[in-house]
Amino acid sequence: MTARKTARKSMRDRVNTMGDGMHALFLLLPYGILFSMFIAVPILIAFGLSFTYFDMIQAPTFAGLANYISLLTQDTIFFQHVLPNTLRFAIIVGPGGYIIAFFMAWVLAQIQPAPRTVFALCLYMPSLAPGVFVSVVWTTVFSGNQAGLVNAFLLSNNLIDQPIQFLQTPYYFLNIMIIVSLWSAMGVGFLAMLAGILNIDEQLYEAAYIDGIRNRFQEIIYITIPSVKPQMLFGAVMAIVGAFNAGGVGVALSGANPTPQYSGQLITNHIDDFGFIRYEMGYAAAISVMLLGMVWVFSKITYKFFGERD
Repeated sequence: MTARKTARKSMRDRVNTMGDGMHALFLLLPYGILFSMFIAVPILIAFGLSFTYFDMIQAPTFAGLANYISLLTQDTIFFQHVLPNTLRFAIIVGPGGYIIAFFMAWVLAQIQPAPRTVFALCLYMPSLAPGVFVSVVWTTVFSGNQAGLVNAFLLSNNLIDQPIQFLQTPYYFLNIMIIVSLWSAMGVGFLAMLAGILNIDEQLYEAAYIDGIRNRFQEIIYITIPSVKPQMLFGAVMAIVGAFNAGGVGVALSGANPTPQYSGQLITNHIDDFGFIRYEMGYAAAISVMLLGMVWVFSKITYKFFGERD
């Protein structure tokens, strides 16, 4: 009799466990479908196309490693302009925009809720439609005629004799792209860090001051940053992805792809150039795979700094 009860109880436990598993699977199913449709499947397709020659007219033909060999040995534009521009842009805009976003989130967390909401919206708004803001605001600021705000200021102060073509001169172009990208760095990561800072328990700060903290800098180092590490990790990953995916800024400023003398050409611009202008989709897919690898490496480095340690 006892054995029967034990067997029935074991069967009920297995059924309950199976029911919990099916319930969890049902809850994760929408995410799994969307992840597969918009991330996993496109990555697999791009990886497969990178080993082919595909001009979007004829069917893809297998090319082996030819695209990767050409990229690493024959694409002089990539190594002379695209890769250096991308690394310089990402190293400055990624950490720079991330630091600015964290600082502004911390500053806004110190003020009252009503003005905080207004200021947060103003800071976040440029990231919603960066192309529109670049086209309307920054092309006016750096316009190459006397109506450009920078040129007007320099001319009025007798610092130059004639207007400078900022958006067509390679010497200035990438620096302008960096300035514009830092200006629009307050994206989703900024909101995540602001939310994380606002949800820190005030008792932690009180206990820290009792234990010996004496200023705001120590407060940030010992309380704020450790308390918002998940949000900072999310913000760092978003900053990295945004920095490597910001080629649209250069196209919006110059109005053309390639940018003037490839001075603002990033990897995403190179992909668009070969994929949608030259219709060499296999080669563009190989560049995309290399970009994915770079983002993955930098994301792993970021996780080493902000990820949870066992």
